[in-house]
Amino acid sequence: MTRVVAFGGGRGLSASLRALTRLDLDLTAVVTVADDGGSTGDIRATRPVLPPGDLRKALVATADPAKSEAARLFSHRFGGQDFLTGHPVGNVVLTGLLELHANPVDALDFAGRLLGSHARVLPMSCTPLDIEADLATYDPAEGTGTRTIVGQHDIAVADGSVKDVRLLPAAATACPETLDAVAEADWHVFGPGSWYTSVIPHLLLPDLREAIGAAKAKRVVVLNLSEEKETDGLTLAGHVDTLRRYAEGVRFHYVVSGDTRTLADPGSLNSAAQSLEAQLVAADLASDGVTHDVAALAAVLGNLLVEDGG
Repeated sequence: MTRVVAFGGGRGLSASLRALTRLDLDLTAVVTVADDGGSTGDIRATRPVLPPGDLRKALVATADPAKSEAARLFSHRFGGQDFLTGHPVGNVVLTGLLELHANPVDALDFAGRLLGSHARVLPMSCTPLDIEADLATYDPAEGTGTRTIVGQHDIAVADGSVKDVRLLPAAATACPETLDAVAEADWHVFGPGSWYTSVIPHLLLPDLREAIGAAKAKRVVVLNLSEEKETDGLTLAGHVDTLRRYAEGVRFHYVVSGDTRTLADPGSLNSAAQSLEAQLVAADLASDGVTHDVAALAAVLGNLLVEDGG
């Protein structure tokens, strides 16, 4: 069976996982652990556990349909006006499991069994991380400048273009189980997702980037369908160029774009893909302007991952 590792976080990774679980694969999801907004941010502020939000989304995205009630429970957000307001049940459950298990991988494996997950969900690192970014700024009085912001949520909503991103603590390492999965995979799938805060962070951990580059797996990156605040003004070709800048020593084989602009004029994106030594695959993948159609994405990935065969 083809072994696939999918990298990302949040809704973007959920989209690729929902597509990949339609295929006959041995699937592992590697999830960023730097999210700090909303419920996850509140939990991180008081408890020294991995941020649960993106991990929960990956578990729900890969849940067995026969466990739909459990998946629905994990996604349910408490209403009202008390200390539970806004927290998804799954975040609370995962926090408890992470406190009960010394190794967070054991906690996630347990949660995966509860949901009958069709993938193993692993954290990028067993250490909670933060993202630090340098943003270009402009002030009419002072001209251009740079400001540094720490925090996934704050970076995602900040004004100004991202010039550089880093992980804190700088000495963090990847989970051993994650490194094993990366080394054993036939394919690595990156994206879609928030470019600077969900996709690129996997290339910012030195030992993880080295493991990705050393693995014999083929690699595909799925581009987003629309801009986000953190990539405002960044073209699709710019997305690929940015990925290349952080992917030293990592070879990509395919760039998948479902953006209608690519279908109409693939030239610049094709050139950017070639700079990665990758082949551009353009297809109509949009269910709307911002969301990938799961069946269409599954068909494209199936053609690459299963029929190509690694």
